[in-house]
Order: sequence, then C-alpha cells, then structure tokens
Amino acid sequence: MGDQHDSPSPPAKDDMIGYVMALEAALLPCLPARELQAIDRSPHPSHQIDVERHARDFMEAAKKLQLYFIGLQREDQPTKEEILQKDIAMMEEEVKKKTDLINKQERLIQGWRKELKDQLEKHNTELDRV
Repeated sequence: MGDQHDSPSPPAKDDMIGYVMALEAALLPCLPARELQAIDRSPHPSHQIDVERHARDFMEAAKKLQLYFIGLQREDQPTKEEILQKDIAMMEEEVKKKTDLINKQERLIQGWRKELKDQLEKHNTELDRV
C-alpha cells in the first residue's frame, strides 16, 4: 500500500468527542460573566493571565472542531471519479438521444427519396407517352 498523504483520513468520532470536551473544558472557566468582569477589574495580573489562557484554550479547541467539521464536509463531496462517471453517463445519454434523432431523420430522408424517385418515374412515364 502506498502513502496516503494526499487525502488525510477523516477524523474519528472519538476525535470529535475529544474536541467537544476540550471546548467545554476551555469554556467552563469563562462562563460566569460577573466573575469575568471582576477578574478584568482585578488588580492581580495573574487573574488577567488566567482569562487570556482560557480564551486561548477555547480558541484552540474551537479551531480543531472547525477543522473536524470541514473534514466531514469534504467527505460528503463526490470524488473526482464519481463526478467523471456522472459526466460520462450524461454524455452517453446525450449521444443516445442524438443517435436516435439522426436515425429518425435518415428514415425521413429515405422516405422523401422514395417519393421523389416515384414522382420522377411517373413524370418520365408521362413524358414517354407524349
């Protein structure tokens, strides 16, 4: 089996659960808004660092989750092979319709030729009589 660096394997369900839990863990310390405001006004610089760290953790977890969902979206899209197969099927259908149309027109033309030939013979017969 060759390397599959071209198409990374889609993230597993466990990965998604992990991302959601990381998001939740990062979000929980930030939840009480009043507390956050108090920390913002707090003279202790360590409180400010905590808020920034939680925000950074949250953003990281959110980014992983976003990438996961983008991965899922790509999974739903048809492969190049499927797109080409669909295109080929459409082209084959179009060729079939046009072939049917050509055959129909050829039959019409043959009918007209026969009518013209019959008329020409009739005229020639009449001219021979005269």
